Amino acid sequence: MEAHVAQYSSRLLQQSLQEERNKSRKSMININSRVQEIFRDAIKAAYPDLENPPLAVTPSQQPKFGDYQCNSAMSITKMLLKTSEQKVSPREIADHISRNIPDNEYTEKVEIAGPGFINVHLRKDFVSKQLSSLLVNGVQPPAIENRKKVVVDFSSPNIAKEMHVGHLRSTIIGDSMCRLFEFVGYDVLRLNHLGDWGTQFGMLIAHLQDKFPDFLTVSPPIGDLQAFYKESKRRFDTEEEFKKRAYQCVVLLQSKNPDFIKAWKLICDVSRKEFQKIYDCLDIKLIERGESYYQDMMKDIVQEFEDRGFVQMDDGRKIVFVPGCSVPLTIMKSDGGFTYDTSDLAALKQRLFEEKADIIVYVVDSGQSVHLQTVYAAGQMIGWYDPAVTRVVHAAFGVVLGEDKKKFKTRSGDTVRLIELLEEGLKRSMDKLKDKERDKVLTEEELKAAQISVAFGCIKYADLSHNRMNDYIFSFDKMLDDRGNTAAYLLYAFTRIRSIARLANIDEEMLQKAARETKILLDHEKEWKLGKCILRFPEILQKILDDLLLHTLCDYLYELATTFTEFYDNCYCVEKDRQTGMIAKVNMWRMLLCEATAAVMAKGFDILGIKPVQKM
Repeated sequence: MEAHVAQYSSRLLQQSLQEERNKSRKSMININSRVQEIFRDAIKAAYPDLENPPLAVTPSQQPKFGDYQCNSAMSITKMLLKTSEQKVSPREIADHISRNIPDNEYTEKVEIAGPGFINVHLRKDFVSKQLSSLLVNGVQPPAIENRKKVVVDFSSPNIAKEMHVGHLRSTIIGDSMCRLFEFVGYDVLRLNHLGDWGTQFGMLIAHLQDKFPDFLTVSPPIGDLQAFYKESKRRFDTEEEFKKRAYQCVVLLQSKNPDFIKAWKLICDVSRKEFQKIYDCLDIKLIERGESYYQDMMKDIVQEFEDRGFVQMDDGRKIVFVPGCSVPLTIMKSDGGFTYDTSDLAALKQRLFEEKADIIVYVVDSGQSVHLQTVYAAGQMIGWYDPAVTRVVHAAFGVVLGEDKKKFKTRSGDTVRLIELLEEGLKRSMDKLKDKERDKVLTEEELKAAQISVAFGCIKYADLSHNRMNDYIFSFDKMLDDRGNTAAYLLYAFTRIRSIARLANIDEEMLQKAARETKILLDHEKEWKLGKCILRFPEILQKILDDLLLHTLCDYLYELATTFTEFYDNCYCVEKDRQTGMIAKVNMWRMLLCEATAAVMAKGFDILGIKPVQKM
């Protein structure tokens, strides 16, 4: 019996090891990190006594310096001088490291240049095999150590208020981050932390009672919730009697009076429908979990901070000073009500303890930095999480500016309504397509698909292609320009690449067969450059997983498209007879390079939330 169990356990172990190998074989190799590993081993072998020697490996900027470069020798020189007063030239160190490079399948040769730079030349057959693997297995994520639970808090508009461009940024950036986490295999919870609770609901409910007294039995026709909100706010600010009633309504709502809960739900539903129109346009999926979700947890939060001796009284308010933070948190107002500070602490605790998140990302504008850092520091102070184990991060972003470089507003000074912005994008996108006379070559259905792809793709890309920390200027003219680093340019480039096989009468099946049987030659310098550029995709994704800066992916896709153009201009994929114009020869390995480029671009678009079309 024991022998059977041992055999079974051994078989299971072998099976899981094989599954791991298959998984890592299918995942794309991050060449930069593999080259780093080689140099880590070489430096350790050359200088075993050095503690944490610096490791600097980057792709080479110029082909004459090889494919990657290790620039660790200079720093090691300084280290040796400091730790053991040894004076050794960087070139000697580079030579010593080079002689300790282990045998490996990646590097062809290394050369030492200048004051100790080690230039690395990759093996062509290794790059060729990786490209074939990409074509056979599809674009796979880089290998990750373990599947993490990630909570992303993004979009988060307020009930009864219009979504504006700030929400657009949070929505686009948050969705793209989720898509990246999902692609690498993490378990992602996409949360919409709606502003759906608080004193403003008192005035909204009081106004609802006056305007639609039979709201409990007849659904009130609130067409424009924004106008409804403004009316109730004006009354709240000018009518003392109304203001008193509004406060009473808040108390009744918070004590869960059924009629008031119904009124609250009604107002939330009207807002929800408006938000959903925008989410449908942009293909955004979210789970709603507003501030109301955390209400019942808040009493315990205050109690926990009191029990631990962290609470001080200040004019009847309960406040918490967090070491290193300039502003205290107010966890209870003098009237016994809770605050944003309390609900954000409750949300943080719930995400850590109930969701068991390994990573929590808040995609919120930079203006909230001090508040969020204080909430995170309070969570650490009370022992909810250790930042060395759990990553809690504020993915901040700047504001959207108009072309006058001032905050993006309408001519009348109002915030720009998002739904109108998206409609304007659709109109301009169609105008652009008609200017290019695409309406004459595309069917009505293809034209509509191209219009949607360009309009929403351009709006998303214009945002994501800027470093999110910076402000950016919103300009339809710039984002719809099909020259330069724009979605319009990339979408056109993609459809051109996809059309090469179509025009050569090569279908999916023929490409798949060729991927398994045809060796991808990389003899021409432009083939070599393109092949290496395609394989940098996992390296780019790994960098974004570390710093959450999505513009890196946009820059990479633009580089890939321009590198492809260089290749296509210099290397014939399809050779035609000059007299007849008929196809004389198809260079299949080059068709495979086209296919690999398109596959990586398609996956890049998918992560950015952009939908390319086959014809444009």
